[in-house]
Amino acid sequence: MRKEAIERIKNAVDLPVIVAPMFLINSPQMVINSCASGVIGTFPVLNARTDEILEDWMIEITSELDKLAIENPGKKIAPWGVNFIVHRSNKRYVEDLELIKKYQPPVVITSLGDPGPVVEIVREYGGIVFSDVIDVKFAKKAIEKGADGLVLVANGAGGHAGTYNPISFVHEVREFFDGPIALSGGMSMGEDILISEIMGADYAYMGTRFIPTEESMAQDEYKEMVLESSIEDIIYTDAFSGINANYLIPSITKEGLDPANLKKKDEIDFSGLRNEEVKAWKHIWGAGQGTAPINKIQTVTEVVEELKRDYNNAIQQVSEKALKTVQK
Repeated sequence: MRKEAIERIKNAVDLPVIVAPMFLINSPQMVINSCASGVIGTFPVLNARTDEILEDWMIEITSELDKLAIENPGKKIAPWGVNFIVHRSNKRYVEDLELIKKYQPPVVITSLGDPGPVVEIVREYGGIVFSDVIDVKFAKKAIEKGADGLVLVANGAGGHAGTYNPISFVHEVREFFDGPIALSGGMSMGEDILISEIMGADYAYMGTRFIPTEESMAQDEYKEMVLESSIEDIIYTDAFSGINANYLIPSITKEGLDPANLKKKDEIDFSGLRNEEVKAWKHIWGAGQGTAPINKIQTVTEVVEELKRDYNNAIQQVSEKALKTVQK
């Protein structure tokens, strides 16, 4: 049953990409247009500031995707998903989980805790659960708790990233896990998707590439900052949420803070994410190390089409090189 659900979702995408859920960035329209373009669109449930708004968003997404499927028979409409923080400091845990049960997103991505209770609910309606993890210990724990898949958040990923090399991380996890893997870590181009597949991942997990899209809820200044930034403008720190994450240095300095002298946050606490005045990520902006290839604001559809083109070109180039090697 679980294998069928996993295969059904994998077969429903045109390009093996999950648009990563980014706090204060992913909007319902971003999710809808991602799915319409053939990639899995997601959003953090906490992007909806109240449960009432969250329900409205879920109604909008499900109704629009159903409409697209009816109007475009034979066209692949990729599944949608949500990110759900399972850490004990999430004050909306119970209410949001009830809405997940009601509107049944095909993909649920858990973060920062035990996915077990979420797995029970999602399995009942035939969805699958990915758990995002930053190391092998948490990967094994997520599998023990029933997660169907893993998001390996490697070095260079935007937001709460790990420190493992992505190649080594995938190889390590494949020693004990044969389920679906989404790999996160500085990927912004079509060829990166192919590379992640060659290494053994099933999906490329892309976030930063979609920050400067027209459907993104990111502030205009944030979008421009991503376009102007390089790998040298990214800092890895636990100063803002208690967990190490990658942030744009210019967003820190504009708040009058010294990136070289940031104070460590005493504890992990996500309860403040309900607060409209929350500083990180509202004023301190996250991004991964893959900003260099991002140089213009586009629609989600345009980004996905570009990724598809470059992905297919990369496959062609690899095939040609392999053929030449064989002919030698």
